[in-house]
Amino acid sequence: MRDAVRAGGVTPLVGIFDMFSASVAARHYDGLFVSGFGFAASYYGLPDIGFIAWPDIVAFVQRLRQAFPRHHLLVDIDDGYADPEVACHVVAQLEAIGASGVVLEDQDRPRRCGHVNGKRILPLGEYLEKLRMVLETRRDLVVVARTDATGEEEILRRAEALAATDADVILVDGVRSAAWIRKVKAVAGGKPLLFNQIAGGKSPRFSLSDLAELGVDVAIYSTPCLFAAQSAMEEALTRLAKDDGRLPEDSVGVADCLDLLERNISRHHER
Repeated sequence: MRDAVRAGGVTPLVGIFDMFSASVAARHYDGLFVSGFGFAASYYGLPDIGFIAWPDIVAFVQRLRQAFPRHHLLVDIDDGYADPEVACHVVAQLEAIGASGVVLEDQDRPRRCGHVNGKRILPLGEYLEKLRMVLETRRDLVVVARTDATGEEEILRRAEALAATDADVILVDGVRSAAWIRKVKAVAGGKPLLFNQIAGGKSPRFSLSDLAELGVDVAIYSTPCLFAAQSAMEEALTRLAKDDGRLPEDSVGVADCLDLLERNISRHHER
């Protein structure tokens, strides 16, 4: 994934929330993003406010890597699950099972999705120490340093501080305009930038061409699969009730679904 980020252009990573959504996304994109928002919703049925337990995310990534051996897997680890030692342990575990990279944020508990109000951030020194420990723990894993600062002066102060570390990529989450992407780029010292797009979030909707012109190197789409699934399920069940329980003839069937899933069996992978 590091080579892809450095190759020029914008590397897209599509957010997935379970093995099935990953199976669909993997047919269209080379990079998958393990979204904390999506995983909290899918695995726990809860909002993205700090409910995820690290063994659950590690187990999920292990299943993903087994099914998708050649895809980039960027993993959202929130704040490293609070404690710096836990963050380092999780990073070591994820690297051992084949994750491509992690995103580590500077939020304080109780944490929030990066595109909602009420976020609190750690003192910069405390976050930098956690980040330093994580960077010393990883061997070759890509580390994205993320700030959730919202004040204009603090955003630039933190972006500049993150750029001075050995982190591979910088993410300012919830950035609100193209002008602010340019401001972050100006203080990033040439460090690659990541932009997070989420429907209904605080950031504008940009195309990959737009982002390339702004100098962005990586684009993650946190929830396209999750939100599409919610919309499609609502529509399908409304239609089922309206049609007196008669299944539609124009939907995906057993054969189509099995064709998708059988690709994930490891013995079917090209050697």
